[in-house]
Amino acid sequence: MTDRDEHTARMRRLKASVDRRIEAAQEEKGLLMVYTGAGKGKTTAALGMALRCLGHGMKVAIVQFIKGAIDTAEERVLTSFGDRVTFQRMGEGYTWETQDRERDTRFAQEAWRKAGEFMADPSYAMVILDEFNIALHHHYVAVTEVVPRLRARPLMQHVVITGRGAPAELIDAADLVTEMKQVKHPFRAGIKAQAGVEF
Repeated sequence: MTDRDEHTARMRRLKASVDRRIEAAQEEKGLLMVYTGAGKGKTTAALGMALRCLGHGMKVAIVQFIKGAIDTAEERVLTSFGDRVTFQRMGEGYTWETQDRERDTRFAQEAWRKAGEFMADPSYAMVILDEFNIALHHHYVAVTEVVPRLRARPLMQHVVITGRGAPAELIDAADLVTEMKQVKHPFRAGIKAQAGVEF
């Protein structure tokens, strides 16, 4: 058998396997998706899904925990979609900058209350809780309160949660979990944050 014949046979087997999985996947429901890990790209992945929703004419709510004090290009672009996007920056900045647990907890609790309003509204196809894992990791919001609320959301609503350090209870409850692994980062080589890349 030639390399070409082997490749064709392998691709036919792969196609048959994929076709079987597609046929078996008949359930439709809102997904809970978690992007975690130390690598870059968690928020970027979540906002990419927001753009997909917008491309389908859906409504999206984004609540930024922790880094909410930072004005970003993403916010400027996404809010240009008018009432189809609600963008809430609700933190005061990174926890290593604020260094005030009481204040950070208060802001995280307020952001979680706002997120709860969006998750109670079935008109939002997707709710993104950016850097929420950080708030959970530092116990600003209790994961025991979060998981039941996530399960009680409208049936077809997607929720995306980002941030390093996702707790095990959230990972267990999620439908999709991606862990970003850092292999190289320019900051470690003394290169500062770049417009269009980091912000």
